[in-house]
Parts: sequence; structure tokens; C-alpha cells
Amino acid sequence: MKEQIIKLNSECPVNSHNEWDPLEEVIVGNVDHAIFNLGVPYAQQMFSKNEMSKFLKQFSILSPFPKTYINKARDSLKGFIHILKSEGVVVKQAESYNFNTEFGTPDWRSSFGFNAANPRDSMLIVGNEIIEAPMATKDRYFECFPYRSIIKEYFIQGAKWTSAPKPQLLDTLLDKKYKGSLKKKIGVFCLDNFEPVFDAADFVRCGRDLFGQLSHTTNQMGIDWLQRHLGDNYHIHLIKNLDPKAWHIDTTFMPLAPGKVLINPEFVNPKKLPTILKSWDVLIAPKPVPYKVKPKVMSNWISINTLMLDEKRIIVEKRQKPLIDALKKWGFEPIPCSFEDFYPLMGGFHCAALDVRRKGELKSYF
Repeated sequence: MKEQIIKLNSECPVNSHNEWDPLEEVIVGNVDHAIFNLGVPYAQQMFSKNEMSKFLKQFSILSPFPKTYINKARDSLKGFIHILKSEGVVVKQAESYNFNTEFGTPDWRSSFGFNAANPRDSMLIVGNEIIEAPMATKDRYFECFPYRSIIKEYFIQGAKWTSAPKPQLLDTLLDKKYKGSLKKKIGVFCLDNFEPVFDAADFVRCGRDLFGQLSHTTNQMGIDWLQRHLGDNYHIHLIKNLDPKAWHIDTTFMPLAPGKVLINPEFVNPKKLPTILKSWDVLIAPKPVPYKVKPKVMSNWISINTLMLDEKRIIVEKRQKPLIDALKKWGFEPIPCSFEDFYPLMGGFHCAALDVRRKGELKSYF
């Protein structure tokens, strides 16, 4: 048995250090049983009463998505998977999981879960390690479970597997001062530093350097935990997000290749990026084509939520012609893909695919 384990561990299936090395394998999500859940505290803090009333005209705030939405989202995901496979990428998919059930801990109960559509939200790959994020809302407490059979397979074959400390998610995690006019202040979010919480999608990787942000789903303690866990071989640099509703970095700041980063100029000031980026080309994304699908719970800047297959090939939503044209001008090779019907599940290409293996080694790009 020992000899068999040593043999299995000889080639680790998980190896991903940045956002652009040649992509070999991904995990994609599963849209089954997805819940439209805007009853969680950060959503109630982020959206105005007027915005909430618009959502309520289409759904109950706590309800399963109608089958028509699920079917359209599934078709979009199938199209994305088809492109990945046709480009030579191995694709593994999360199991179907029923989030339409009550669950809880000794401290609280939740009537619903969320969904397993976006593996990038709940898991971060750093080298050969899979890190399960300590997510900040109760509905996402067990979101990694639909991926567990895949993760266990990787672990048996030699991958590292870490779960960050499970948060208590008590009311003390929410900053009670976050009310009224504070909602409009840049860099002020609804989370206090009661315990470490973060969404994995608040970080992007550039070898030994990661870029992250504070948001309504990531607090400073969460960033501190990740930095200490990764150790001195890695450095996390913070991007100041100018969006009062900041929620995941991949609609704001997207590294595309060594020395090239795509930014959303409404959410980040290109003149105030970390000084480590001063030698990089900062590519200013063109104004996005507004997406049509409702409920419109995400910014139109989901347009820059792209996925690099290597330093040239990039998957982009097919209606984003201004971005596609700009990427061609900058020397990239855009691959258009229809994905707007996936957006109600709150994710784009980068969210929907977790790049577990890219062909490359750990390097410093600065």
C-alpha cells in the first residue's frame, strides 16, 4: 500500500501559479438547484431598497431559480465547457447538490444554501495547494462540498489540501457602524474584523505575488490569515477598489500575461496601483456593453471577468466587441463565448472555472 501511495504522489495533478500559464485542467461548477439568495446580510447592505424591490419583482429573495433560468445557465456552461475541451483543456465538474434545504451550526440556522456554479469563489489554488476559503455568509458555509470527490482525488494523487478556519459567522462579524451615508464611502465595507473571512475570488495570482482586495466578502483578518499561511515566499498586495459595492476582484483587476494587467477604470485608479506594478503595462478596459439578462445583480464590468488559456488566448463574452477589439490590438487572441445567461448565478468565465493545473513553475514577475 505504501508503494502505491508513493507512486500516486509522484506527479501532483494540481499545479497553478498564475493566471496565464498554458491551461491544462479546470474544475467547473454545477448550476443544479441554484438559489436566488439576496437575504444574506452583505446583500442587504450593498443594495438599496429600490434595487431590492426590482429584484423582488422577478423572484422571491430566498427561492430556487426558475427552471428556465437554470436551463439557460446550464446551456451557457455547456458552451463554455465545449470551448475548453476543444482547446485541449481537461474539464472536471462539480456534483449536483441540493442547496434548497435548511442547515446550520449550534449558533445559527440557514433556510437555504446558494449554489455550486462558481468554484473560484470558494477555492484558491496556490501552486500544488487547494485552499478552501472561510466564506463570510451562512448560505455559502458548505459550498465546497459539491467539489469534495474531485478534491479528494487530487489529494490522493499528491495535492495539498487546506481548509481555512471555519468562521462562526455570528452577528458580531458585521460592522454595526456600516449604515446610512457610510454605504457611499470608498473602502468601507460591512464586515468587521471579528474573525478571518474571505472569498477566494478576491485574489488573483502572479507567481510569488498575489493581488487582493478588501470587500463585502473579505476582511483584513482574512487577508492576514492567507498571508501568514502562505509564508514568506509569497506577498499579497492590496488593490484599493473604488466601488462601494466591491465584491470579488476579477471585475476590477485581471492579470493577463507577464507584464500586462487589465483594469476596470471605474473601480480602480490606474495611478494608484501598488508600486510593484510600475513596470507593467496597465491595459484600460473599454466601457462594457451592458448585459441584458435579469436579475441584474452584477456590474456590467463582469465584461473583464475573462479566462486566459495561455499568454495569448483569452475567453471573452461574445457581445463585448469593444473589449474583443481592444484585446486584439494589444496582441491577444480572443475566443468569443456566449455566457450572459449564466450571469444571474453571479459569475463570469473566471468565476466558473478553477484552474487546477497550468504548465509552468513558480516564478517572480517583479
